[in-house]
Amino acid sequence: MSLFNNLFNANKPEKEAPKSLPWKSLTSTSQLDEISELSKTKTVVIFKHSTRCGISRMVLKQFERDFDLEEGNTELYYLDLLSYRPVSDEIAARFQVMHQSPQLLVIKNGICVAHGSHYEILQMSLK
Repeated sequence: MSLFNNLFNANKPEKEAPKSLPWKSLTSTSQLDEISELSKTKTVVIFKHSTRCGISRMVLKQFERDFDLEEGNTELYYLDLLSYRPVSDEIAARFQVMHQSPQLLVIKNGICVAHGSHYEILQMSLK
């Protein structure tokens, strides 16, 4: 029987489920004022995600799996940029960062202090 179990991976250990992060949906440009104000007391992270892009989906899952900042010190915002492209355009203008997808922006004191796109996101240190 163990031969069949090995062949069909019946004893294969389960993979760890990705963390469920406390994302806040970013759906309007008015929220950017709130983000700028909030960034004076907390680090704000904006993840711009294309729901039709396999790379974006993979990077988001890996980011969620590897995210290691202490809760309470960071606010996470998620932007579905296909549904809210005007918000993405305003982010680019306000924070002076050319639009990319996927893209991660770190906002402190009302300015973008770090950003990355595609696989660069996974190399960024948020600490």
